Amino acid sequence: MAAVFAAGVGAGAINSVVGSGTLITFPVLLATGLSPVTATVSNALGLIPGSISGAIGYREELRGQRRRVLKLSAGALMGGLAGATLLLALPEDAFETIVPVLVSLALVLVALQPQIAKWVQRRRARTGASPRRDGGPLLFTGLTLASVYGGYFTAAQGIIYLSLMGTLLDEPLQRLNAVKNVLAAVVNTVAALFFLFAADFDWTAVGLLAVGSALGGYGGAKVGRHFKPVVLRTLVVTVGTVAFVQLLLR
Repeated sequence: MAAVFAAGVGAGAINSVVGSGTLITFPVLLATGLSPVTATVSNALGLIPGSISGAIGYREELRGQRRRVLKLSAGALMGGLAGATLLLALPEDAFETIVPVLVSLALVLVALQPQIAKWVQRRRARTGASPRRDGGPLLFTGLTLASVYGGYFTAAQGIIYLSLMGTLLDEPLQRLNAVKNVLAAVVNTVAALFFLFAADFDWTAVGLLAVGSALGGYGGAKVGRHFKPVVLRTLVVTVGTVAFVQLLLR
């Protein structure tokens, strides 16, 4: 119980700053003996308070983005529902095969995030491109597809959101991070509500994660500007690698 609570605090903090907190909570839940599907649905419900508290912590950066947030949240809602449906429609054997692949791809994305950001900056400087304020249909479609992944398995969905928005929107990272927290909250909420009627939860894990992630999410948002990205990235990749190895050994 202490480990699950601590994982919730850590995941809430990391989710509010960069995303990928599920790479901490998921292996801990598996270590307690939960099946991958039960761990995933319990994790989705338990991390909702952390997503909400993280968004509250970034409320100043959300000012002036209401229209953008509402538009992108509609795509996140549809994508999250589709991903949750896939999780329960596919057999558990398929989940156990797919998730290690998703985790490995997420880890690669986390590790390469600095290089992706530099490539985007060079491309903008070379082409003189001026991204649309709302990102256009490309951003809406990309975030909707990323939300399908988020509804299926939430690890690194925040990193994917930031990569897409950073490519197609001309906004400071902190403002994009604020939007990312709202989208993650939408996906987690719609997926969890769907799971309530169709899946089995471990309610002890849900409660521990909910309290821990709420504390961590708000605290992470408050101090996030002072964190060195390399430290968080190293932590996520390290823990995620442990999760990847554990999934392969199950």
